[in-house]
This record gives sequence, structure tokens and C-alpha cells, in this order.
Amino acid sequence: MFSFWTYGFILSMMILVVVGVAKTFGQPTIDPTPHLAPFKAHSSLYPLTMLLWLRAFAASCTAMTGVEAISNGVQAFRKPESDNASKTLIWMCAILGTMFLGVSWMANHFAVVPMNEEDPHFMTVTAQIAAQVFGKSTPVFYIIQFFTSFILVLAANTAFADFPRLASLVARDSLLPRGLTNLGDRLVFNRGIVLLTVLSCALIIGFQAKVNGLIPLYAVGVFTAFTLSQSGMVVHWLKKGKRGFGMLMNLTGATVTGLVTIVLTVTKWSEGAWITVFAVGALMLVFWAVNNHYTYLARELELEPTDTVKPLKTVVLMLVPGVHKGILRSIAYAQSLSHDVRGIHVTLSPQHVGKVKEAWTKFGADIPLVILESPYRSLVKPVLDYVDDMTAADPNLMVTVIVPQAVPKYPWHTILHNNAAVLFKRALGGRKNVVITNVRYFLR
Repeated sequence: MFSFWTYGFILSMMILVVVGVAKTFGQPTIDPTPHLAPFKAHSSLYPLTMLLWLRAFAASCTAMTGVEAISNGVQAFRKPESDNASKTLIWMCAILGTMFLGVSWMANHFAVVPMNEEDPHFMTVTAQIAAQVFGKSTPVFYIIQFFTSFILVLAANTAFADFPRLASLVARDSLLPRGLTNLGDRLVFNRGIVLLTVLSCALIIGFQAKVNGLIPLYAVGVFTAFTLSQSGMVVHWLKKGKRGFGMLMNLTGATVTGLVTIVLTVTKWSEGAWITVFAVGALMLVFWAVNNHYTYLARELELEPTDTVKPLKTVVLMLVPGVHKGILRSIAYAQSLSHDVRGIHVTLSPQHVGKVKEAWTKFGADIPLVILESPYRSLVKPVLDYVDDMTAADPNLMVTVIVPQAVPKYPWHTILHNNAAVLFKRALGGRKNVVITNVRYFLR
């Protein structure tokens, strides 16, 4: 499914480049003055300074974004992974270079400039070039627009394929939550996909889905990643003591991409590039905090020679909302856990206590029943106080709280039930030396 649109786009663009360059070769360049009239009305003329050169260089370098997907996804290639990834990267750079130079040549020859998105006759640069080469109403023109639209939709797959994998590698080094290393049922890092979805939606909403507003953010982010990865390879070669051609290439790459990052950040600061700078700083803080937590966790859980398995005293508290068929299985389960078992009944209505005691005497299997009164009609508070008093009296005591829970025949019947079990589990979950378990009884 992906390859059809990808190869279709490459083929259509190559046809456009070959035919367009052939048509323009040796022909005079169109005068760009009329096409630049809208820009002159809203901007001033700037001298051709080094900063302008650098900005143009940085802007054109955004065409490289996407090649990092191969380096991020080397593990997904067939063996030998690195060789196949290198061959793919070479092919990708060759195709990218051909397209970029061809489109740039034709844009210059036909004096094509970006149009205002609010223009009723708005056309993208690619569409304007295709119209000049093949004509606006030809089938080839529409085929190029068709494949271009779909390749832009599929381009989002790059991030969703590679970010979860990259996040899993970082999480493996204890710099992100380790849950990101878990593979889902479909053998993808689904938590990374969900995380990226949430962040992407936040950006789209924040920038009101304006592509021109997101491009500076995207470009700075990509070249920051380029610079960091190339610098990391330089450090890698230095640690191995290899100062050859590979290190020189990575050092050159880090220098060039670092320069592009600085230029993009400065020139696009007011257009949203500042978000990336602060985002990188925030990400470093997240890495530091997560790593500190895992270091602390490892230190706390590390076994020492003096550690032993100590015997525990266990008390089982079984919540008794009422005596019925569903509670009998809970009684049997409670007796299998400990000799010290107590039933706990929170009474909201004193007149019903007698009936509960009478039924418990008959079916309670000689288990003592503790009646907790709740003058403020709270089911949870009296139980919490009772458990807290027990653990305060004996800090080494383990308390197991059994919460019976009815499971209705049909899921939609759930809203008709009290579901107090959920409240008890949430309230008792943070108590030390307290274990909460459910004994479910299924309604027929």
C-alpha cells in the first residue's frame, strides 16, 4: 500500500523533471518581475548580506529532512542491516538531489514563486511548474497533484514508524519511561505511537493546522537532531581511538548542520523556532528526572547480604455489603488465605443491622463480623479508619482486603449497580502493607 504511492510519486516527479528540464534547456528565462509584485507590496528590499545567504542555505537544507528516518530505523532492515540501510540512503539522496535540483531549475526558469494561500487561484509551486510543463488541464498535471497529495499524507508515517522505535531505545537507557519499550499485540511500540499522536494533535491545534507556521519548528527540530547525532558519532570515534575518514565526515556533518541549526533558530525565532529551543531544554530535564528516578529505584531495590525473607502476620478483612449467594465464594476464599479472617459491614441504616447479623450467623462460617457505623453515610471512610488503626498498631502487619464485586450478565447493566468495589480499590491502593483483591461473582 505504501510502495504504490511512493513509487508513483517518484516516477511522476522524475517525468516532470526530465520533461521540464528538456523544455527549458537552452530557452531564455522568464522575467520574474511581474511574479514578484505581490511580495514587493508587502516587503522591503534587503541587501545580499551573509545572513541572507545563510538563511537561504538553511531554508534549502530543509529538503534534507526525512533522510534521518533511515538512520533511526536501521533495525528494521534485512540483514546485514547497516549495508542495506546505507544503500537505501544513497538511493534516497540521489533521488532527492535530482528532484530538488530539477524543481529549483524549473522554478527559476519559469519564475515560479509561492502564492498566497488566500488567493482564489492558489497553486503550489509543484502545481505551477507542472502547469507550465504539461498544461493545467492535462492528465499528467492531475496525476502529479494526485501522487503529491498522497505522499504528503503518507509522510506522517515516517514519524510514527521511527519515533516509537527511537523512544524505546532511549527508554532502554533509562532516560524515558520503560513502558515505551513494550511491544503491543501488533508488534509495534504502541505507547510511543499514542504519545506521538497526543503531541502531534497539540501542535496542530496550537498552530491551527497552518503548515507555514509548523515548518520552522520542524526544520529547527530536525537539524538539532542531525547535529546531536553527528556529534554523538564524533564522540563515538574518539572513544574508540579512531580518527580517520569516518570521524572527519561526522565532524563535517556536525559542523554544517550545527551552523544550519543556529541560522534557522535566529532567522525563524519569531516564527516559532523558539518552541524547539525550550522543548529541547524541557526534554533534557525530563531525561534527567527519569534517569534519577530509575537510579533511585535500583538503589532502593538492590539486595544486601543482610536481607532475608521475614515471616509475616496476615489479617484478611472481607467487606460484607450484604449476605447473599455472591458472598459465599468470598467467604471460602478468605478462609483459604489466613486463620485470622474478619467480616466488615458498614451500616448506613441501623434498622438493617439485625438482618445482616442474623444471616451472617447462619452463613458466615464462624467468621467474626465487625459492624462499622457511618453517621455521614460514607462507605469508604470507616473502612479506611479501621485499616489505618490496624496497621498503626502493628507496622509489620499485612492486611488483605477482599472486595466482592458483582459482574452483570450484560455490560450495560453495570450502570445499574453501585460499583463500590472501584471506590474501595482506589481509596486503599495507596495504603502501605495493604493488599486489595476482588472476588467476583457473575450474575446469570
